[in-house]
Amino acid sequence: MPDTTISFEFFPPKSIEASFRLHDTVRELTHLDPSFVSVTYGAGGTTRAITHEAVEALVKHAGLDVAAHLTCVDATREETLQVAQRYADAGVKHIVALRGDPSDGSKTFTPHPDGFQNAPELISALAETGQFDITVGAYPEPHPEATSDTADVDWLKRKIDAGAHRAITQFFFDVDTFFRFRDRCADAGITAEIIPGILPIESWSGVKRFTKRCGAHIPNEIVNAFETAERDGRTELLATAVCTELCSDLMDGGVEHLHFYTLNKPGLTRNVVHALGLDPEIELGKVA
Repeated sequence: MPDTTISFEFFPPKSIEASFRLHDTVRELTHLDPSFVSVTYGAGGTTRAITHEAVEALVKHAGLDVAAHLTCVDATREETLQVAQRYADAGVKHIVALRGDPSDGSKTFTPHPDGFQNAPELISALAETGQFDITVGAYPEPHPEATSDTADVDWLKRKIDAGAHRAITQFFFDVDTFFRFRDRCADAGITAEIIPGILPIESWSGVKRFTKRCGAHIPNEIVNAFETAERDGRTELLATAVCTELCSDLMDGGVEHLHFYTLNKPGLTRNVVHALGLDPEIELGKVA
């Protein structure tokens, strides 16, 4: 099994209480030595300003390699590239470039008249600056707007060809879903690293809402197990076991990096990383 690196995704706080929660999450997970952490935009780019503030704080005070999200939503090309330059001026060298979700809650993305029309256009412009390491999104299960069986692979190839260096997938719960997608990408000539995005199930009801929105599939055995665990009060133990098994199977299949969507709740992610033996303090003999 190869040495496996990890990274974490946070979202920017919208309140004082949320700021403390983000601080506590970062403090609890930093010792796990992530390769990088990322900070999201809200839906439709609604947290653009506080995302920038959170990114700057993590760079200055936590000393982390921060990947800042950047989308095409509700901004001109000039405004978007100004945000990118602000990131560069703050010491950010890594951007997660995304098209972004519609700002008005609609199902169809409508580009700003003077903005980037799609993710490949944004990626190409960022690549031309020569300032950033660029990561993009990938969809191992059909994106809700996919127009064909090959659309998700085709779009990923366009993004890599535009200058992206790697991709992080939407979360999934069936390991074969990831491996089939990885094989399809290889067949399409995509050689960039494809990192699996991992969502520990902190909230069973929340995950069911997420999956309906993004089209991810939950295997029946997991549904049945969580419904039983909810009745028995064992959801946290089950969530740790399910996520650990998924990550272990990915590592057995040659995956060298795992990206965790933390939802600013560190406990389950920390427990999974520890269970996988990826906590650096284990090697130092500090953890039993």
